[in-house]
Amino acid sequence: MAMQLPSSRGRGRRTPMAEINVTPLVDVMLVLLIIFMVTAPLLTAGVQVNLPDSRAKPLDQEAKPVQISIDADGRIYVDQDEVTEGILPDVLAKRAKGPDGEPPRVFLRADRSLGYGKVMRVMGELNRAGMNKVALVTTGEDQR
Repeated sequence: MAMQLPSSRGRGRRTPMAEINVTPLVDVMLVLLIIFMVTAPLLTAGVQVNLPDSRAKPLDQEAKPVQISIDADGRIYVDQDEVTEGILPDVLAKRAKGPDGEPPRVFLRADRSLGYGKVMRVMGELNRAGMNKVALVTTGEDQR
């Protein structure tokens, strides 16, 4: 009785490879990494505002707040929509009640070059609409 050893001269059968080729996996992961690196900066807020600096701690967040932005030219944006000062009270009145019946939290982002009066007029309209949970958004530590 002779024992037959596996050889290349057989019936064309190959023994299975016991190692995994990870090159395609690495290629796919690198492509996904590049895609996320390119798209992540596009997901930030759409209104360009030069925020002042502050040493305050970040706020804990549960529900999505209403974001009000005032750019360097004094244009007012509620979330991503530009509104005028004339229709701002109506827009705020529509958003004055959150899903739970409570007024929503408001993040106010104002350019550092704006005058105090413009920001206070917007805050006055927020107060009149009953939106008293206002957080002023700033950047981190003073970068000077």
